[in-house]
Amino acid sequence: MRMFKKILIANRGEIACRIIKTAQLMGIKTVAVYSDADRDALHVKLADEAVYIGPAPSSQSYLVIENILKAVQQTGAEAVHPGYGFLSENAKFAEALEKAKVVFIGPSVKAIEAMGDKITSKKLAAAAGVNIVPGFMGLIDDEAHAAKIAAGIGYPVMIKASAGGGGKGMRIAWNEAEAMEGFTLSKSEAKSSFGDDRIFIEKFVTQPRHIEIQVLGDALGNIVYLGERECSIQRRNQKVIEEAPSPFLDAATRKAMGEQAVALAKAVGYTSAGTVEFIVDGGRNFYFLEMNTRLQVEHPVTELITGIDIVEKMIRVAAGEKLGLKQSDIKFDGWAIESRLYAEDPYRNFLPSIGRLTRYRPPGNGDNGDGTLVRNDTGVYEGGEISIHYDPMIAKLCTWGETREKAIDGMSVALDAFEVEGTAHNLPFLSAVMKNQRFRSGNITTAFIAEEFKDGFHGVELNDEEYRRLAAIAVSVHFETETRAAKHSGVLDNHKRRIGFEWVVVFPYRSLEAVILPVDGGSQVRVADGPINHIEHNWTPGQTLGEFAFADGLTRCKIDLTSKGYRLRFGGADLLVKVYAPRIAELAKLMPIKKPKDTSKLLLCPMPGLLRSLNVGVGDVVEAGQSLAMVEAMKMENILRAERKAKVKNIAAQVGAILSVDELIMEFE
Repeated sequence: MRMFKKILIANRGEIACRIIKTAQLMGIKTVAVYSDADRDALHVKLADEAVYIGPAPSSQSYLVIENILKAVQQTGAEAVHPGYGFLSENAKFAEALEKAKVVFIGPSVKAIEAMGDKITSKKLAAAAGVNIVPGFMGLIDDEAHAAKIAAGIGYPVMIKASAGGGGKGMRIAWNEAEAMEGFTLSKSEAKSSFGDDRIFIEKFVTQPRHIEIQVLGDALGNIVYLGERECSIQRRNQKVIEEAPSPFLDAATRKAMGEQAVALAKAVGYTSAGTVEFIVDGGRNFYFLEMNTRLQVEHPVTELITGIDIVEKMIRVAAGEKLGLKQSDIKFDGWAIESRLYAEDPYRNFLPSIGRLTRYRPPGNGDNGDGTLVRNDTGVYEGGEISIHYDPMIAKLCTWGETREKAIDGMSVALDAFEVEGTAHNLPFLSAVMKNQRFRSGNITTAFIAEEFKDGFHGVELNDEEYRRLAAIAVSVHFETETRAAKHSGVLDNHKRRIGFEWVVVFPYRSLEAVILPVDGGSQVRVADGPINHIEHNWTPGQTLGEFAFADGLTRCKIDLTSKGYRLRFGGADLLVKVYAPRIAELAKLMPIKKPKDTSKLLLCPMPGLLRSLNVGVGDVVEAGQSLAMVEAMKMENILRAERKAKVKNIAAQVGAILSVDELIMEFE
């Protein structure tokens, strides 16, 4: 057995960077591949070599097997790691590498074929003694057939793409109309995403939790499970926050799930890393969903609590080495949380966003300053671009703590220190989840986001104590800014200007009076009739992140000076704050408020994307809920519907056009 000298990573973004780092630690040279859109990507910069493989669309680059094979031949790579997504679960790709005598760092072709097809995998799971969800695993002819099957199973049902993954080609139907529409949409989405439009239908489990088991196996038949990951915090069937272990499982259920996962892996002669996903109901009854024959996005949380580098194990097993682990060797230490940072706008129903990262400054890896640890897996850098062509993930932020509560608190601290500008992002939403009492209690299901944010996300509302703390920070920032400005202008020396100690902090919906007195080692601030806070900080004007030491601990706050005041971001809240002298505050109340522009008669593109279809024309009368257009963005198809009855006055966009956010599509009378 000989370790590889050079491997090629057939992927991009953060997962390519993640694999490159482990390979480099192992002394293995790496080859990156890139499209037109990724010429300056981080994974290209990190790798020892990089090979161009085609145009920006993944269907013309990362998904073209021939292009990857040419890159392998050109560089002399001995093995290929597929990461996740793209060709990672493509049996034809693994087979092509095998024919070229290049090692595929993953399971066998047989295992990929067996587990990659959800219908086949369920049959194999049942034969291996694994619990499965009731459903129809045969081929479905059309919409009417889908509705008939769904009615026979009993609503609600889950409609899924057989070759799917990552939430693509998946819909929940609660009635016949939704079953028919869901079948059509899932079939179309599956065809465009995977080149396979086969669909199956199964019972949708109520009060479901999504819990998965990580397995590792070698070519000698040794297979272990590394515990579970709770992945119930999802939106549109896409995971948002994951953790390990699960706050719901007991030791007996964990053992039963792990043993069933291993039994399934053994049934297909599984090697490498894989994940067996289960749906678990409120009574801890668990049912097999699917097996992902690849590395999972959320693998870092398992690594953090086990101390096992899963990517390293994949590489060593692929090189023919023994796994070197027995089930009794697997120990869990502490708790880990992963938050997926996406380029999407939580205030616009999480629609994808694109743009250049004018600021990208994540918290440092390692000590978080509160007894927790931070790990940030990313594939971007400040000045890089988030493209319309690929998944909108910016980073995977992870924290580890001795307990779940400490890991969550550590995540809140890390999110407050994460600076991202240039594109919309979901940092405020992630912070809101960390503060949510239901999440903190562990009482979660896959319906958590839909139930806790019924009307969408409209920002974080701070409590009274948090407003006081933010007011104290605002006064400290303003006093520092005014004092430095006066010093630089020389007016303090000439006694021409004095900096006051009494201020009014004006938030969007409240005002708080504050008094600040500079003292040795910091300042004393009293907000309203609250206690006096001794605050220390080293913030200076121009810094975009401030650390303020209160008596009860450190508070991080993002700070930007604007023409209208200070933009402060703390605890998920994003507020424009003004600090006035008392008399100015009185006068400011008299200023008129500008009314927002009326867009009720316009259909504006809610995200950057490709206008795939227009379903109405000029002069048509549309009803509330009627489909108007379909925009494709970040590999997802988004139907735009009428909010009310109206007549189409004008069509401003053409099918096939690349639209920007708020670009006009049509106008109504």
